[in-house]
Amino acid sequence: MYTLCNKLLKNYIPFRNYSVLCKKLDNKVILNYRPTLPQINRTLFWEKDRKGGYQTETKVSYIEHIKNGFKELKIELKLFAQEMKEFIEADPVLIARPGETDLLWCFNEPTVLDKFVTTSDSDHNEGYSKCSFKMSSAGRANFYGHLDVRVPKDGRIKKAGYCAIRSKRIRKSFKRETTYDWSLYNTLVLKVRGDGRSYLLNISCEGYYDITWNDIYHYVLYTRGGPYWQIAKIPFSKFVLGSKGRLQDKQNRMRFDKITHFGISCGDKINGPFNLEIEYIGLEFDPTHDEEFAYEMYKTEKYIVGV
Repeated sequence: MYTLCNKLLKNYIPFRNYSVLCKKLDNKVILNYRPTLPQINRTLFWEKDRKGGYQTETKVSYIEHIKNGFKELKIELKLFAQEMKEFIEADPVLIARPGETDLLWCFNEPTVLDKFVTTSDSDHNEGYSKCSFKMSSAGRANFYGHLDVRVPKDGRIKKAGYCAIRSKRIRKSFKRETTYDWSLYNTLVLKVRGDGRSYLLNISCEGYYDITWNDIYHYVLYTRGGPYWQIAKIPFSKFVLGSKGRLQDKQNRMRFDKITHFGISCGDKINGPFNLEIEYIGLEFDPTHDEEFAYEMYKTEKYIVGV
């Protein structure tokens, strides 16, 4: 932080540079120098909200909130009764049998599509891409649209061209947030029919602190194209950690008991239509895969220079 010029001194101007990170105050003297007052960015690590500034919620009055609450009260009471029934039965899944796929989402009914939301750069006036997530003629989920990499000429956007689907936040009764627990599994299984493009699989692990709100694990899904279905099995150990679209230097394995969202995005920088048909998304335990995390190379001594 720079102080104002000392009006009593004419030959030199003292100013102080205050570092927010180091908590250090430096006094310096520069002859005949008129420093400008730059804007200090104090949001280097602090996140204001989980959406990163993208406000998509519709503001309603308190009266509308009360009316909507009474409409959903019956549904929430049914969910609460189901939770109590499961708690009394106390029959959780303790062992995942090898070779069997436990389905998370089976897209055989239109109601399953309501558990996902779509987004693209055009939704926030940052591009021209469009996408939809509907049932196909074969009775499966169809993620399709048109990818456009043109950059809006507003002087603010530098890159454009993405479309994505994402699961809604899983909740208990009365809108209580919870997370998925995938601790029994080590492989993600998808049955898809693509168009030859490559898609990005995203697994979100939002933590408690704001610096972890944008932690997402990525892996590329390569599709063959053509009329045939394919089953892709991807170990969780191969997913890489990223934040706001940037891979992190320090990698660590995901928390399988803190999974908040799952999504698929298309952003391969190729103009044109895309089409991805999905039959199901599930989990599997593979006993032959004993790798915990594929990117912990910096933690072992054999990779240190000079050893």
